[in-house]
Amino acid sequence: MNSLIQINELESMLIAIIVLFLGYFINSKVKVLRRYNIPEPIVGGLIVAIFVAIMHAQGVDIAFNVPLKDTLMQMFFATVGLAASFKLLAQGGSRVFLFLGLATAFIIIQNGVGVGLSSLLGLDPLLGLIVGSITLSGGHGTGAAWSQTFASEYGLHTLELSMASATFGLIMGGIIGGPMAQRLINKFNLKSSFGDGQKHHIEHPDLVTYSDKEEDRITSKNTIEVLFILLICVAGASHVKDLVDSFGINWLRIPDFVYALFIGVFITNVCEGTKVYKVNSETVDALGTISLSLFLAMALMSLQLWELMELALPMLIILTVQTLVLGLFAYFVTFRVMGSTYDAAIIAGGHCGFGMGATPTAVMNMGSLVSRNGPSPQAFMVVPIVGAFFIDIANLIVLQGYISFIQ
Repeated sequence: MNSLIQINELESMLIAIIVLFLGYFINSKVKVLRRYNIPEPIVGGLIVAIFVAIMHAQGVDIAFNVPLKDTLMQMFFATVGLAASFKLLAQGGSRVFLFLGLATAFIIIQNGVGVGLSSLLGLDPLLGLIVGSITLSGGHGTGAAWSQTFASEYGLHTLELSMASATFGLIMGGIIGGPMAQRLINKFNLKSSFGDGQKHHIEHPDLVTYSDKEEDRITSKNTIEVLFILLICVAGASHVKDLVDSFGINWLRIPDFVYALFIGVFITNVCEGTKVYKVNSETVDALGTISLSLFLAMALMSLQLWELMELALPMLIILTVQTLVLGLFAYFVTFRVMGSTYDAAIIAGGHCGFGMGATPTAVMNMGSLVSRNGPSPQAFMVVPIVGAFFIDIANLIVLQGYISFIQ
């Protein structure tokens, strides 16, 4: 049995910040990482995760205590909501549903690949759903929930496989999104309608860029005000979730951060309509970037990479094929259907994130791209709304259809 080193909350937070510094430093020295927009949390987080895996192999487990991780994720999605005025939603509403259609079509393909290859390799077809949209589009939480269902109803114990598959997807989704989208941008010479550079807020004060290179003009007063609003969104999310669950529709499994996002939408549009207060976009931008960066650093450094080693060879084959299929779909289908524009390229990069990992991974991909190439507010509206809410409903419907067909 391995000995355990427990890292406390403060030290875990310090390590998360070191993860970011490490990612920034390595990216600044390794040209290929900058060229293909590999996000800093992926770079720094994987290095720490590899170190933890080596220690595990030596008989020492390291456990990080990161209770703020989920709060930071909710704070980030609250900033997405605060950036979504009805004016912007009206401009991009149709594209939300267009992208939802694309994402749903890909879930059908993703499960088809998983079930088909599982059958060819002599495995239970239901396992193909585990290495399909359950963990790749659904993430760790969805994987854990479905593992309980598979164990109780079909006698399949898949929790370890689910966690390993979701971890694989999280890593690969963060790795392939940036290079694929950057290739599209370079190939078609695509430009942001806001231009590149780091001073967009001078000409566009209401623009939220989620770029860590933006020169934000914020004050301590603005920071406290926006932080207060974000905490209202986070605290309110759990109460709204309890209220919704009390009506008996908790089967939708809507996560807390979705409620935080919609509370943010409500607040920013009430403020905009009544004109009693104007939410400072630059502060929202800065706090959103900070929250996302720290959340992803905590998530990546806490990965248990040795679970990937426990994947059977057939499962690694299926997951590798899934990665290739998503990359090709995003490159040839998502980009073209979404309009073959700069925004479409950023959306395609985001699709790689939540099609293999999770919505925060999608946003991380897009943030890395816009930091280099210029803002894409449309992408930051379309992808989080679909990835954080609608895709879970579509995933549930598609999975039920596949299970009915297989059984």
